[in-house]
Amino acid sequence: MSRDETRTATAHAPGSVTVVFTPTEDGEGSRGISFATADGVTARVQPATETQISLDGEVTTFEPVERVLQRLGVTAAVALDAATPVGAGFGASGAATLATALAANAVFELGRSRESLVTAAHRAEVAAGTGLGDVFVQERGGLAYDVGDGRNSHDRTDSLQYVSHGGIATESVLSDEGAVERIRAAAGDVFDRFDPERPLDHLFADARAFADATGLVTDSVRATLDRVADAGGEATMAMVGETVIAVGAEETLPNTTRISPDGARLLDYPDER
Repeated sequence: MSRDETRTATAHAPGSVTVVFTPTEDGEGSRGISFATADGVTARVQPATETQISLDGEVTTFEPVERVLQRLGVTAAVALDAATPVGAGFGASGAATLATALAANAVFELGRSRESLVTAAHRAEVAAGTGLGDVFVQERGGLAYDVGDGRNSHDRTDSLQYVSHGGIATESVLSDEGAVERIRAAAGDVFDRFDPERPLDHLFADARAFADATGLVTDSVRATLDRVADAGGEATMAMVGETVIAVGAEETLPNTTRISPDGARLLDYPDER
């Protein structure tokens, strides 16, 4: 493999929002309903003698990114640029990890398949406790779902509005047996009614009922959900983050994105192979 420290590769992975989910029994993944967002994370990877990670120009620790580099057997300087909120239910850690894996594969000439890179990113996220399946959504793009019959996706480009009040640690939710039991009980009803071609406001109405049943809705999230409803929109809570995602709320919520049909991809890479 090449360790020429003048070489770089850059990859982008979309963000992702999960609106309904349930952990698998083995704790190694999840089923649910999610979508990729146009806002995501870009990773620029350069060989280095020691791994160092920066986020939006600030040196930081980023456990799943560090773990995926270890899984790939490389050390690198990784510069992450996040266009989506970090730690707020937009799958930023998964996007950073997947983009890093794609860029590292290119710059180190590892020759790994896309499937193996996605798997490595997923396992790094699970080990770090930061996600249970975001990278599978980000790899595919669009509306991605597994409601009991395997992973599927449907191309959509719906406009979305959102606001983030902060983050909720995914690990704290998954380690709470009571919360996991409520999540599993509530998800089944939504899965039974799910249709990927229905208008998004129907899905968000079901997803809000799911969020209420889980007990994860905070006061600030509830107030925003009610404000969107009063304005005639439909909204739900991102899983898991103190974030409200909505349709029909252009005049109510400050931020806009869209569902992206495009999955993670290399942006540039060394010409020499």
